[in-house]
Amino acid sequence: MSDDAIVHVTVRGRVQGVGYRAWVEDQAILNDLQGWVRNRADGSVEAVFAGPADDVTAMVAACHKGPPAARVNAVVEEPGTADQLALRRPGKAFSVLTTP
Repeated sequence: MSDDAIVHVTVRGRVQGVGYRAWVEDQAILNDLQGWVRNRADGSVEAVFAGPADDVTAMVAACHKGPPAARVNAVVEEPGTADQLALRRPGKAFSVLTTP
């Protein structure tokens, strides 16, 4: 059994307006991950994933490709925190947040 992990990612490229945020939400829910995703004002997408380390690692790897219309240039991965995870909507395992 793997340990739990929290990871914060920022995805750059053509990722807004192509269904990337909805794709992240769908994939995270399918994999029983907790966290959130949101568009950023600079055109990137930001997300936090929490759950079994192997599942989180697989989700981050999937973010490098994204949905068919996306063109991912870079995925920056950092350790996430419980405070970041707490930004999700109350009562929701995974949330889509508004653009900051």
